[in-house]
Amino acid sequence: MGTFNHYVVVKFKDGVAVEELIQGLEKMVSGIDHVKSFEWGKDIESHEMLRQGFTHAFLMTFNGKEECNAFQTHPNHVEFSGIFSPAIEKIVVLDFPSKLVKAPA
Repeated sequence: MGTFNHYVVVKFKDGVAVEELIQGLEKMVSGIDHVKSFEWGKDIESHEMLRQGFTHAFLMTFNGKEECNAFQTHPNHVEFSGIFSPAIEKIVVLDFPSKLVKAPA
């Protein structure tokens, strides 16, 4: 099938220790072999009207949908979700296969 992506965009609740939460996410992802790559960022440019309160984006890639499904049920992911989910005010999750149009240089 090719690369499969798990894309998460969130707005954290006020008062959440975001840096600590992201460090925990990085540690969790690093320990799960199903994850091919992981990257994240915080929005610094978009107008509030366009961003609708969302502040952080997380992208994980997998070697197919089956690997993503295995990640979703991995005990470390399930455990971390119990910490991550209560810290979120709003979330959008998209899971999709990639269609590469232009490869990195």
